[in-house]
Amino acid sequence: MFYLSYRPKTISELDNTQVKSRITHLLKPDNVPHAMLFVGGKGMGKTSTARIIAKAINCLENSFAGKGESIEPCNTCSNCVSIDAGSSPDVIEQDAASNRGIDEVRKLIKESAFAPMTGRYRVYIIDEAHMITNDAFNALLKTLEEPPQSVVFMLATTNEEKVPKTIISRCVRVPFGKAKPSDIEGMVTRIATHEKLEISAELKKFISENSDNSFRDAAKLLEELITQEALDVTKAQQLIGQHGKQNFLEVLKAGELSKSMEWIQSYVEHGGNIKLLIESLLHTLHEQLLLKSKVTGVETVDLGLSLREITQLMKALQEAYDLLRISPIESLPLEIAIVEFYNDKK
Repeated sequence: MFYLSYRPKTISELDNTQVKSRITHLLKPDNVPHAMLFVGGKGMGKTSTARIIAKAINCLENSFAGKGESIEPCNTCSNCVSIDAGSSPDVIEQDAASNRGIDEVRKLIKESAFAPMTGRYRVYIIDEAHMITNDAFNALLKTLEEPPQSVVFMLATTNEEKVPKTIISRCVRVPFGKAKPSDIEGMVTRIATHEKLEISAELKKFISENSDNSFRDAAKLLEELITQEALDVTKAQQLIGQHGKQNFLEVLKAGELSKSMEWIQSYVEHGGNIKLLIESLLHTLHEQLLLKSKVTGVETVDLGLSLREITQLMKALQEAYDLLRISPIESLPLEIAIVEFYNDKK
């Protein structure tokens, strides 16, 4: 699987440019944070980043080992190789979804008192940290307040609001925001280079638009397109049952109700998923809303919709999305939303 095979293995390979910059400035051989909290949605690279940091601070051939100035893991020394293979005695990964109780955390705390066996640091990577029970968090709090010098905790969560504020305050917070289109396209380029494939800029953009802002989902979609030999946009659209949300927005903007309704019918007939279409449309309209509001750093092209049209569409589509689960006809809520949008324009 591409998302596993092509996981970044160095800081420079991290696809999320904001996280890359944050980690580069955060890691210093003489001042490694002893507790970090990685916050972000699924497929954003939290676990991959934690493993890269574990390698970097335990590498035998970089600045942490007093050799050179680079903080990058070499990926060839015994420590890097064993961490990559998941066999290092000093790097412990734990899924809090299945190891969330106080007994498991007490065992972890007890083990953290031991000196590292092969590296400089014992590293604990705790995924889905928000699943830890309150009693277990309380037990962990003391260790985070006064951690052993040779221990680094990295907690990853998709639900920061469920992590106690006392825990958050003891950690260096690293936000993993939604993947930028340019970052996803960069990842696609990186994978395509390894696979010795030519991927057009148009297809990279298509993958970015249909990956739910997730590096993992983008890698999965790229792999599916390669497997199905659908490496042009038309074939890719047919494969996942859609014509492209921007194309639909262009039809809407043209102002002909019949054309918009025909587009929806064609979309459904070709196997399109209405729920995914509405989600995708809302995401694009949100970007347009930010663009029209002159928010800095928004990477998107102006589709020519007015601010009023954008907000009307977003309201109508949000109502349609809420009605999907009770509608006897899947496309009906969307069709009603489009009719109401045209009526509001009159």
